[in-house]
Amino acid sequence: MKANDNKLETEKVILPMPPLSREERYEMDVYARFMRHLRCVPSSRMEIKVLSAIQYVADMMDVADGEIAKTLVDLGLRASRMAFPAEYIAFVDNALMRDDWEVGSASASIKELQAHWGRIGEDRLAGFRRYYPTLAEDFFAPA
Repeated sequence: MKANDNKLETEKVILPMPPLSREERYEMDVYARFMRHLRCVPSSRMEIKVLSAIQYVADMMDVADGEIAKTLVDLGLRASRMAFPAEYIAFVDNALMRDDWEVGSASASIKELQAHWGRIGEDRLAGFRRYYPTLAEDFFAPA
């Protein structure tokens, strides 16, 4: 591949923007703590930095990791699936399974996150891969 073949590479991580309204103090607090800690994470992989910063902010504010991730996605954070906590990924997958008119369906920011995942080449069927526990094998064995 030539260096000038005019193909645009999509950024894997797009950082959030600060909230526009002064009344959004919670969102601004999450944003400020996230951006402050993002610089301090000693890793060269941006996905690890994002996940670590989300977990740090959640621990400092004593809220769930998924809530911090949702707030940052609403502010514009776009990253690969690996950069988000497992509970938020489960929430996104469940929301994307629902129709638009159902309660708990995907918001506009979740749909934009899904579109970002498509642009960076994430697995489109990752939300369908679930763990379904089965019966123990000794259940059918003669006693």
